[in-house]
Amino acid sequence: MLDQNKGKLLAIATKSPDEGNMHLLDKANLTKSSGVENDPRGRKLSRQVTVLSSESWAEVCEEIGKKLPWTFRRANLLVEGVYLPNSKGKKIIIGEVVMEVTFETTPCHVMDQAENGLKDALAPNWRGGVLCRVLKEGEIKCGDSVALI
Repeated sequence: MLDQNKGKLLAIATKSPDEGNMHLLDKANLTKSSGVENDPRGRKLSRQVTVLSSESWAEVCEEIGKKLPWTFRRANLLVEGVYLPNSKGKKIIIGEVVMEVTFETTPCHVMDQAENGLKDALAPNWRGGVLCRVLKEGEIKCGDSVALI
């Protein structure tokens, strides 16, 4: 049986402040003041970093019948092997970085602008991912271990 509390960081992305496109990174600094460094959305303490599970994204793509890039979701981090539903208040540890899950990410109308039906497909069972605040700063990189405690 798989341990649903341990996994791996598959990908990192930041939103461009000018055109709003997502840019993939191999590594990133996470800070208490700005979340993922250079992502303009990280200034709100309860919404600094968005985390999406690859398993949930695969379910969403299957439901809508299209294989879409995970960046359509506009999340910062894509993780594998970590079960995110009902994780509010838990800690996500990636390498040396520690974050607290503050909320479920509620899909908005922007998801349907990216792909029709995406908003509704993301809604059940926390498939849109989670919002986090940074408790312990540091650098993360693709391939780092991820734990949910």
